[in-house]
Amino acid sequence: MRKKTIDIITLGCSKNLVDSEQLMRQLNEAGYNVTHDAEKPSGEIAVINTCGFIGDAKEESINMILEFAEAKEEGNLEKLFVMGCLSERYLKELSVEIPQVDKYYGKFSWKELLKDLGNAYHEELHIERTLTTPQHYAYLKISEGCDRKCSYCAIPIITGKHVSRPMEEIIDEVKYLVANGVKEFQVIAQELTYYGVDLYKRQMLPELIERISDVPGVEWIRLHYAYPAHFPTDLFRVMRERDNVCKYMDIALQHISDNMLERMRRHVTKEDTYQLIEQFRKEVPGIHLRTTLMVGHPGETEADFEELKEFVRKARFDRMGAFAYSEEEGTYAAEHYEDSISQEIKQARLDELMDIQQGISAELSAAKVGQQLKVIIDRIEGDYYIGRTEFDSPEVDPEVLISMDNHKLVIGNFYQVVIINSDDFDLFGEVV
Repeated sequence: MRKKTIDIITLGCSKNLVDSEQLMRQLNEAGYNVTHDAEKPSGEIAVINTCGFIGDAKEESINMILEFAEAKEEGNLEKLFVMGCLSERYLKELSVEIPQVDKYYGKFSWKELLKDLGNAYHEELHIERTLTTPQHYAYLKISEGCDRKCSYCAIPIITGKHVSRPMEEIIDEVKYLVANGVKEFQVIAQELTYYGVDLYKRQMLPELIERISDVPGVEWIRLHYAYPAHFPTDLFRVMRERDNVCKYMDIALQHISDNMLERMRRHVTKEDTYQLIEQFRKEVPGIHLRTTLMVGHPGETEADFEELKEFVRKARFDRMGAFAYSEEEGTYAAEHYEDSISQEIKQARLDELMDIQQGISAELSAAKVGQQLKVIIDRIEGDYYIGRTEFDSPEVDPEVLISMDNHKLVIGNFYQVVIINSDDFDLFGEVV
């Protein structure tokens, strides 16, 4: 007989999503019916996996907890559990502020939740997950934590030091996922380039990606969240030589002015940054670079911001996100700098930066018209099949829209598509 229904709600990044998927697999094994991010959660038990990265994310997590606490008070929920980054960071405070929650767990102690429900954690299932993504792609987390000490970032406070997963375990997980239909892997970590330093005493990302690339059935590997200082340059060769390693790199640069890079404690200079971008484009022809930039960090002058705008115009990133500085307690910036730039100025700078990028994105998309690209189909939306090229990561990057009028396509399959049109964000294509 099946036990109760448990609703799991995941907030924040894809690293949290992997934790939720692992928990779901364990709960399935224990006989529970588990839903994920259901439109109308109606289970007897709810588990909220929280984010604690910046102000907006914390607010979203707290609002979600309060919403479910209210449902519990109204008698529509038997038990409410909270896990993840916000819970890791503010365990004591949350327990006092929102006592309706039956128990709070930290980011790494969610296995206790199974015990508290009367079930054992099945160690033999540790690489198995119940995927919440479409069956053809998955996120692959290769490490936890971060040893960097960037001024603005609370993540090392929450997740602790960098801990790499053993290579063999990662390869076993890839083989398991391939056997379950996964063709595309988004390789994620808080900081990819540090992979292996703690376990093997050297940067092992290039070797790891080669080994994943060797697994039969792995069609695409895409890399997320690299750090510019001490970049493992052998990765260029791997990206160039391996057809199933996407020519795509997500590398957060944050700023370009030497003044800001120093204040942010990034251990990289303006010159280093320009050289690295040039090296990427020279060593891996056709590579698409995604970056994240920050405006409004304490000490950012108008001159610094002008330099940042000039950088965006010159570098012409294929993909770019940006956010405004948010003071996080316990960080170097919160303790040593005054958050003196007004919210209005931060927002104005953010809008200006994204406007510049929007124009660049539109031009780069238009340049793809007439090209033939390999596209994977993710879903159907309205009258279109929605797909992505190797240069596009799920959720964050442009998509390829293919009219359903002329084709019958299979979700999760690859097709050769000629690009016939573009707008600021997306491409329109026809199957060859």
